[in-house]
Amino acid sequence: MSNLIRDPAFWTLALFLVPLMLNVPIAMALAASSILVAWVCDFGVMMLPYNFFANIAKFPLLAIPFFILAGALMDKSGIAEKLISFIRLLMSGVTGGLAIAAIAVAAFWGAVSGVSAATVAALGVILIPGMVNAGYDKPFSTAVVCVASGLAIVIPPSITFIIYAVITGVSVGTIFIAGILPGLVITAILMCSAWMTCKKKGYGGEKRASGGEIFKAFIDALWALIMPLIVLGGIYGGIFTPTEAAVVAVMYALFVGTVVNRRLTWAILYDSLVSTIDSTAVVMLIVACAGLFGWIGSTVGLIEKASAVLLGVSDKPYIVLFMINVILFFAGMLLDGISIMYVFLPLLMPIINHFNWDLIWFGVMMTINLAIGAVTPPVAVNLYVGSKVSGLSMEEIVPPVIPLLMALIFALAIIAAFPSITLLLPGLFR
Repeated sequence: MSNLIRDPAFWTLALFLVPLMLNVPIAMALAASSILVAWVCDFGVMMLPYNFFANIAKFPLLAIPFFILAGALMDKSGIAEKLISFIRLLMSGVTGGLAIAAIAVAAFWGAVSGVSAATVAALGVILIPGMVNAGYDKPFSTAVVCVASGLAIVIPPSITFIIYAVITGVSVGTIFIAGILPGLVITAILMCSAWMTCKKKGYGGEKRASGGEIFKAFIDALWALIMPLIVLGGIYGGIFTPTEAAVVAVMYALFVGTVVNRRLTWAILYDSLVSTIDSTAVVMLIVACAGLFGWIGSTVGLIEKASAVLLGVSDKPYIVLFMINVILFFAGMLLDGISIMYVFLPLLMPIINHFNWDLIWFGVMMTINLAIGAVTPPVAVNLYVGSKVSGLSMEEIVPPVIPLLMALIFALAIIAAFPSITLLLPGLFR
């Protein structure tokens, strides 16, 4: 016990966890523990400012504010409404068609937004009232939108993928393309889960739309459908980098909002910029403080000791992988995705290297786990946003979330068990 108390790694972890349990903001808990350990252990307090800014002074991170801004502008330009209208008509006549359409819209909007909570906010104000008016109960409607919006961080472009690439050094473009097939697998499984619930509750489909109506809605939604093709096609075609693609996405959103739909005003542009700055500041503060914690954790040996504990449990990779996913699942209940990436990835890197796991596959699997965390209380940021949009309490939303959450966990098990699903497209593009 005395050795444990004298161990700087123990105090680094304790000084982080105790403030966290006292509801201190995650960035402050990370920074406070890092500064205190560096000061007490005389690791060089003057190195803290350098490490603080070095963690955010990275070119790929520039993509984050631009993708957030592009999503905000596409939302304000009315693109979401037209996309929802098209997919709703396409799914008309199918049992639970509107719930299935909501999942499809969330998956597609993920290729625009890249942030799950923003997707809930953008789509919830349209989809939830639409589903309620069609006869679906509000808690189920809210649950569908909240859970499906988690696809935004799996289907590229994804802010979480960018963070993962910065930490591990993998190619942003490669992990982007790796997320496509797993994202489609999750979409299909969520649709099946929603269909079974709708079948059980007797939610029928809407009146079947005519071919003319569907075609007209397709033309109206064409600008939304083209955007992911331009962004992702440009990246994989070697025309521009992911960071440059984020700028292209902003320019495209400005063009659609001002020239095509003519709904963007100076006031809307100002609001979009303010919300982007607000979201980016939160992300970057966590990134900077988590980077400090990672540096201190490496210096005091916390990373090596934590990895040794996991490897000491078993030498079988599937058992260790199961334990990692369980740890990430519970971490997702308490922390946001970016914090989990910066706190846990340095601890997990020695294990990934020990078992020679593919970093791209592991990144996609970890991101899916973070999508699960976004709808798992008590933190469950997507559910809080959905609660605000729908006016329901968390207690009302959680029960219909459970079947969809089980579907997400089932999808995670498939992606973890079959790495070839994730690695197929990157292999083809190589």
